[in-house]
Amino acid sequence: MRPHTPRTRKSHGRWAAATGAALLTLAMAAPASSHGADRPDRSNGTRTDGTHADEIRANDTRSYEVAGPRTAAQRTAVAATGVSVDAVRKDSVVVTADAAQAGRLRAMGYRVTALPGTPDRGRAARPYDFPPADSKYHNYARAMAEIDADLAAYPSLMSKQVIGKSYEGRDIIAVKVTNGSATTDAAKPEVLFTHHQHAREHLTVEMALYLLKEFGSQYGKDARVTKMLDSRVVWIVPDVNPDGGEYDIATGTYRGWRKNRQPNAGSNSRGTDTNRNWDYKWGCCGGSSGSTGSETYRGSGPESAPEVKVVADFVRSRVVGGKQQIKAAIDFHTYSELVLWPFGWTYDDTAPGMTQDDRDAFAAVGKSMAASNGYTPEQSSDLYITDGSIDDWLWGNQKVFAYTFEMYPDASGAGGGFYPPASVIDREVARNREAVLQLLENADCMYRSIGKEQQYCS
Repeated sequence: MRPHTPRTRKSHGRWAAATGAALLTLAMAAPASSHGADRPDRSNGTRTDGTHADEIRANDTRSYEVAGPRTAAQRTAVAATGVSVDAVRKDSVVVTADAAQAGRLRAMGYRVTALPGTPDRGRAARPYDFPPADSKYHNYARAMAEIDADLAAYPSLMSKQVIGKSYEGRDIIAVKVTNGSATTDAAKPEVLFTHHQHAREHLTVEMALYLLKEFGSQYGKDARVTKMLDSRVVWIVPDVNPDGGEYDIATGTYRGWRKNRQPNAGSNSRGTDTNRNWDYKWGCCGGSSGSTGSETYRGSGPESAPEVKVVADFVRSRVVGGKQQIKAAIDFHTYSELVLWPFGWTYDDTAPGMTQDDRDAFAAVGKSMAASNGYTPEQSSDLYITDGSIDDWLWGNQKVFAYTFEMYPDASGAGGGFYPPASVIDREVARNREAVLQLLENADCMYRSIGKEQQYCS
């Protein structure tokens, strides 16, 4: 488990605000860039070997450890350079950055050390597949085939909807898991599990496949699973960013790609960070980048990424009779072993749209889930400020109790960072079984966790 970062928001006050503002000003003084960055295209778009310009530039980024940032305000200033903050350690952060961004971080007074690149586990025999040592991971085609097999095996429990298309035209699906008819389903609380917003976070697709298999195989055998599928509607969106995921493994090795594959007008760069593109506090607070080349580019406007709009439209479609049927959610990511809850856009525990009781219910359930899987529980902004994230949107716009799970490994990255070996898949997805069941059990009244069921849920 990563060293816990002490929560200092209550002591921030004006000092933290001033410090954060000063650091943000310094960090944002130079234009941010990253893989796919806005820079002259010396290859004229495509090289003779068929490699596109943004593929070449993707190789310009790498992981760095940045020693020195210890507070959320300092980490927010680091993120404001356009890097992605990949892990938060006790006295440092791990970022994905290009050489220019690394230079700017050094100019801010931090010690910046290059880390090893993506793991070399051989090259797949065919494109758009995982290296041989990681062949247990599912590419898009294999994942869809696995899901179709589950649908055929458990037709009374599962059904599939194509809820939209990715930029490159791949199906984005939602699998409904419940036991009952449309009439009985209407009275059940709904719970949403989303996966794979960031392309290189392939373990999250395996999490989705595990949940489907576990729900199907254990219904009628495990009392808790049976009760939950009798009394809840579960929605699983296994792949929010299929284009990015396929691009990450297109050469049969790993590219370290994060964003989607949407072109950006007037730029050689490609891709939007889907988890900065949601329509709540979008671009509000220094928690994303306006530079198309940044790892955290927020897009040209909220929901400008087609994949985000598809999932947001699906969530909005679950408003029935003026009431949102989805009551709770988990968005799965890697890595750092964290359970996070909103808000990400402010350091404050409570803010417009978040009462003390809301916050306390979030924290109570979050801490209980974290106790079951060994993750660290905290408010998202305890790490650094983010804006336009799915959890802030789900709560701030739809009043869904939404969490982010950052899966294995811990913040040390010793288990493989974004690319843990296939040998850990079974262990690490099963590690979240209890937490998922706890969220399902709490979904009908999250305020029960703080003893206020009568006040809020009667």
